[in-house]
Amino acid sequence: MDFDPILALLGLPLAFVLGWLASRFDLRQLRLDNRQAPKAYFKGLNFLLNEQQDQAIDAFIEAVQNDPDTSDLHFALGNLFRRRGEYERAVRVHQHLLSRGDLGQDERHRAQHALALDYLKAGLLDRAEEALLALEGTRFEAEARLALLANYERSRDWAGAARVARLLEGSDQGSFSIRRAHYLCEQAAEQKSGGTAEQAHALLQEAIATAPEAARARMALAELQSGAGDSQRAWDTLRQALEQCPAAAPLIAPTLAQAAVAADRVEPTLGLLEDCYATTPALDVLDAIVTLQSRDATRHASARERYALHLEKEPSLVAAAKWIAGEVLSKEQFHPHVQRALDHAVKPLSRYRCMACGFEATRYFWQCPGCQAWDSYPARRIEEL
Repeated sequence: MDFDPILALLGLPLAFVLGWLASRFDLRQLRLDNRQAPKAYFKGLNFLLNEQQDQAIDAFIEAVQNDPDTSDLHFALGNLFRRRGEYERAVRVHQHLLSRGDLGQDERHRAQHALALDYLKAGLLDRAEEALLALEGTRFEAEARLALLANYERSRDWAGAARVARLLEGSDQGSFSIRRAHYLCEQAAEQKSGGTAEQAHALLQEAIATAPEAARARMALAELQSGAGDSQRAWDTLRQALEQCPAAAPLIAPTLAQAAVAADRVEPTLGLLEDCYATTPALDVLDAIVTLQSRDATRHASARERYALHLEKEPSLVAAAKWIAGEVLSKEQFHPHVQRALDHAVKPLSRYRCMACGFEATRYFWQCPGCQAWDSYPARRIEEL
């Protein structure tokens, strides 16, 4: 059959008309979709601007139903509610995502993780635990385990925390040996308060084996031994703590001095403390030295002078106040007033400060009461930092 150019020319207008009709159909469909989808967005945005949070959530849920690709909007909205402390609304958003049948597996895991964080922030620890455990084997597993660890710590479930810490170590998330030793010490403290000293002793021995370089377990064990009247063994335990963890010398020194007096080991202890002070001139170590030296009447005066000599190493208002306390001033009638002013001035300087959040305390904490961080308090006081 021969090609007829006249028919081809007549077909061109027909092709143009068909193309124009197809484009009009696509444009009409696009306009229809745009009317249906953004309308819910604008309505939800309007509710948000007018502080009508519940209606905004309903509007965004409608938007997601019309357009399944808007799950990211739900995640953003849920996170916003959680950050604002509106945990009930955050839970509603993430529960709705989980109820959707068209949500992909990865998005479902993401929603499960977000829901677990909602429960954690709301203090619903049981629900948070259940939600976090459901994330085992997903890409959120490591994050879920870290959150679960914090959850167990908040609820003081030390056995559960230790189990999760071992799982994290097994998945190459770093070493948790010192933290696991803390958990054992917490369990030992509970056993001790319950009157079961033998179980507390066993837990502390396990803690020492778990983290030999940590001071807390040995200090707690020495306290247990001292309470049982075994002063010599308590002194040995504290000496080992000083050798294994010299950085904790300011914490160990006061109890070591007490154990030295009870076990009649004053002179060897003075040698140990002098070596520590020569390396790190901490005031708590100096206090222990002065306490032991002052037991000898012939060394009492020279012992107190150590505070004045300390000022040559480091300027310290605390040391100056302690030295002046035992001195006779030329205007002695003013001494009580001066001393009272100095004691008031040094109080803030004698506190411990968390290096993670800045929380200050008059006594040392192994776990910060403010931010829950472990070992965030330096052994030295604020004035010496």
